[in-house]
Amino acid sequence: MGSIMEASLFTRKLETEIGGGVQRLKSQGHTPSLTVIVVGNSPSTMVYFKNMAHKGVELGFYVELRKVDDSVGSAEVLQLIHRLNDSNDVDGILVGLPLPKEYDVESILHAISPDKDVDAFHPFNMGQLMIGKPRFIPATARSIIALLENYGVRIQGKNAVVVGRSTIVGKPVACLLLQRDATVTICHSKTVDLINYTREADILVVSMGRPKAITAEYVKEGAAVIDVGINHIEGKIVGDVDFDGVRPKASLITPVPGGVGVLTTLMLFDNVLKAARLNVERL
Repeated sequence: MGSIMEASLFTRKLETEIGGGVQRLKSQGHTPSLTVIVVGNSPSTMVYFKNMAHKGVELGFYVELRKVDDSVGSAEVLQLIHRLNDSNDVDGILVGLPLPKEYDVESILHAISPDKDVDAFHPFNMGQLMIGKPRFIPATARSIIALLENYGVRIQGKNAVVVGRSTIVGKPVACLLLQRDATVTICHSKTVDLINYTREADILVVSMGRPKAITAEYVKEGAAVIDVGINHIEGKIVGDVDFDGVRPKASLITPVPGGVGVLTTLMLFDNVLKAARLNVERL
């Protein structure tokens, strides 16, 4: 029976480290700040970002939610981003996703200054990650690596399979695993015979957006399984991995909820802290 990788076991240490960094900057006269732009009126989206903002405030950050009506076009959102880019009081900028379908998502995300791009979606930051010299690392990908390292999973020389090729999770975590000397395979919706790849994985990262799609037959005995999926089924949140079926085969497995997602907000605010330090150096 695989052990459950509970992020809560080491979140306190991360919170203490981040909070200490915030206090040191405050002692220099600068309060680290994040501005979140939320477009539209989705109640669930607002709840998510309000909870995130609450955690940031707990850690000592100044967090501002800028709610924008979805009747406002891309041009006005871009103007807002440019004003935030120019403000010395703003360290990090985040745009809530998904945006309404009529918005040009790339132009909006790429308008954020690379120095304030705490989600690390700007091409400059993605390029820095690709060459192994990241300034900011996407929070979910960083959380996955943190879980593996904190549970003592050996990455070097292991077969790592990433199911999902998004720029938010799949591609960044594949880069991070490769930089730690894993042999990495990326699978996706067009992969033929997915099971042939996943059954060879010592480390299996799943981010495919299909509830309980990875069952026990897809998993190698003794694999470390990281489930990034968040799916709402009959009032419950479930992952992309069939947790109950896979756990007996895995050596380690993340729960959903309670796994990767617990760390993601902390990793985001650690990026904000880094952006604030860069901002202070420039001022």
